[in-house]
Amino acid sequence: MKLYPRSKNKKKTNDISFNLSSLTSFQKKVLEVVKTIPYGEKKSYKWVAERMGNPRAARAVGQALKRNPYPEIIPCHRVIRSDGKLGGYSKGTQKKRKLLKKEEALE
Repeated sequence: MKLYPRSKNKKKTNDISFNLSSLTSFQKKVLEVVKTIPYGEKKSYKWVAERMGNPRAARAVGQALKRNPYPEIIPCHRVIRSDGKLGGYSKGTQKKRKLLKKEEALE
């Protein structure tokens, strides 16, 4: 699985293997889409669902992200609500806000 680095220097990617065997195929698809969201950008739960070919699955996307076993590596903090509000995060919304500010994706 290729990942984006955490720093602003985005020239390198890392090859890291993860054990995702405990996840459903739907959850794995969600994480595959989410890992494509570039550093410093936000996308909506609906956007993720649409990229998976199931535009009505936005709530299910949120539930899948709640089960992300690697939330600080697979960037689920970059997924927000369609109305621009943060939505949930397994490490808490304050942590989500902090990560997004660090990436300059939030004012």
